[in-house]
Amino acid sequence: MDLDGTVTDPMFGITSSVQYALSHFGIIVSNIEELCPFIGPPLKDSFKEFYHFTEEQSEEALQKYREYFSIKGIFENEVYEGMEEFLKFQTQQGKKIMLATSKPVVFAKQILEHFNLIGYFSFIGGSTLDGSRSSKADVIRYVLETQHLMDLSKVLMIGDRKHDIEGARKNGIDSVGVLYGYGDEAELRLAGANCIVANIAELASVI
Repeated sequence: MDLDGTVTDPMFGITSSVQYALSHFGIIVSNIEELCPFIGPPLKDSFKEFYHFTEEQSEEALQKYREYFSIKGIFENEVYEGMEEFLKFQTQQGKKIMLATSKPVVFAKQILEHFNLIGYFSFIGGSTLDGSRSSKADVIRYVLETQHLMDLSKVLMIGDRKHDIEGARKNGIDSVGVLYGYGDEAELRLAGANCIVANIAELASVI
């Protein structure tokens, strides 16, 4: 299961952190909503794609991003209404919920602990601070291998962006795209989602 745009709405924290990083390069973005495309994908890739940064600039921007995010942006976040009830019900039904996020594991754990959600997750998988594991496909593969999940027919990836869906496909597992996050139906459908739901109630009904 993805974190940003799926379990929590991180809009203000992520966009404010990107705004801070861009200001380091003299790029001023006054409307943080313009930075919403940064929510979900690996950050270095987004700096390259949206601002044509070099590898070195992207790495520097990532470090500036973390300056703000690690202190303030990490908690400028909120849990989607109904998500805790969804997680509680799924665990009561005997399902194991594992996190697969592009966010570094240390930050993901802090967020889940802050919102008292960490107990619902049997494993927290994320990217590494050194960049050795950054793509969503790599994160999903890491979770599958670490948890020895051999019967892929029983594994389902839930996420709001194409990277979640494509990462699932690359690892041979089915996926559900959620529309309450930051990807739209066209993006999720084009990426190959096996199912697309509008809200958390629909998500619960298809699992």
